[in-house]
Amino acid sequence: MRTKRKVYVVLPAYNEEAKIGVLLTSIDEALSEAELSYQVVLVDDGSSDNTAKIVRDCAKRMPIIVKEHKVNLGLGATIRDGLYAAVELADDRDIIVTMDADDTHTPGLVLRMVRMISEGHDVVIASRYQPGARTIGVPIHRRFLSYAASILFRTLLPIPGVKDFTCGYRAYKAKVIREGIAEYGDRFMDQDGFQCMVDILLKLRKLDFIFGEVPIILRYDFKEGESKMQLSSTSRKTLQLIFKRRLGG
Repeated sequence: MRTKRKVYVVLPAYNEEAKIGVLLTSIDEALSEAELSYQVVLVDDGSSDNTAKIVRDCAKRMPIIVKEHKVNLGLGATIRDGLYAAVELADDRDIIVTMDADDTHTPGLVLRMVRMISEGHDVVIASRYQPGARTIGVPIHRRFLSYAASILFRTLLPIPGVKDFTCGYRAYKAKVIREGIAEYGDRFMDQDGFQCMVDILLKLRKLDFIFGEVPIILRYDFKEGESKMQLSSTSRKTLQLIFKRRLGG
C-alpha cells in the first residue's frame, strides 16, 4: 500500500501553446525539488494550435496524462473531466490541485497548500485577499469585480475560512471531490462556464469540510493573448448562481 501522498495537478488547457511548456517545466521543477510524487492530468479542450504537440513532448520527460476534447466545450466540462480523471486515480489521502494553464499561477505555491492540507485542511484556496497576496498586471476593472464578488459571496453565502471564491488555483483532498460526487452525482459539476469554480465551493460548503487560504502572487503579466473569460457573460451567470444557491437551488 502506498503511504506517501501523491499530488494530481489538473490543468484545463485551450490554445495555450505560448505558455504550457513553461508551466509544465515549472511544475516539474517545483514538485520534484520538494520530493513530491505527482501526476499532471491535462485536459486539452479542443485546442487548434500547438498545445497538444508541446504537451506530448513534455510527457516524454515528466508524468502527464492527457484527456482530449475534439471540440471546445468550455471550462466547466474541462474541469469536470479533469477532476473525474484525477479522482479515479487518487487515494483518499492524495491531493488534487487545479490551476490555470496560462502560467499566471506559480507552481511553487503548491508546497504551502499541501502543507496546510497535511495540517488538517480539506480545501485550500490560493487567495488574492490574504495578507501578502499580490496581483500584478490585472486590469483595475477586473480587480474591482473580483473584490465585489468576494464581498457578495461572504455576505450571502459565507464559508468559514474563504474570502476568494473565484480563483481556480486550489488544492483538495481527493476524498473531498469523491464525497462531493457521491453527494450530488451529475449535479456536482454542472456549470458550463467560469462560474463552475464558484459552484464547486458552494456545493462543498454544505458538507463538513475545513477550508483555508494561502496568499497568491497572481502574475497576470505573464499571460500572453486575451483572456478567454467573457466578462459580462461570466458576471451575469455568477450573479444568477448566487441567487439560485441562496434560495436553495
